[in-house]
Amino acid sequence: MNEPAPEPSVTRVGDIAFDDAVRLLSAHGLQLHHVAAGAPIPGSYWGEPEAGIIASDVYVRDDTPVHSMLHEACHLIVLPPERRALVHTDATDSVPEEDATCYLQIVLAGQLPGVGSAQLMADMDAWGYTYRLGSTRAWFERDAEDARAWLVERGLLVG
Repeated sequence: MNEPAPEPSVTRVGDIAFDDAVRLLSAHGLQLHHVAAGAPIPGSYWGEPEAGIIASDVYVRDDTPVHSMLHEACHLIVLPPERRALVHTDATDSVPEEDATCYLQIVLAGQLPGVGSAQLMADMDAWGYTYRLGSTRAWFERDAEDARAWLVERGLLVG
């Protein structure tokens, strides 16, 4: 019988100070909700343990990867308020929006104590994010100008 492969070793919400994550997301108009161990995560597109989103709310458990929490939160951050209010589970509208989300999650990881951008990029690679240049770091440093420009144009990053 084939056993499912174990999940990669990545930084989980339970590995960081929850209040730090609450502060980071609230600075962007989001509410972070802690879901009890084993309980379903509302609004999770990929299913547990991945984060869930509904309107301005982000749902996580201790076993949720931090990269998932930040990715789903960034999907909400890049949306104008009128679109954010309509989100339930799936927020992606376009490839440029998805790229901007990936870029912003790396930037925000640099503002989250106990994580940092380098760790988040390593976690993204371990989890299976794929990029043309072979790694998240290579994409972020050498192939993400369009994602950065998209964020700057919308006032979500300083140019």
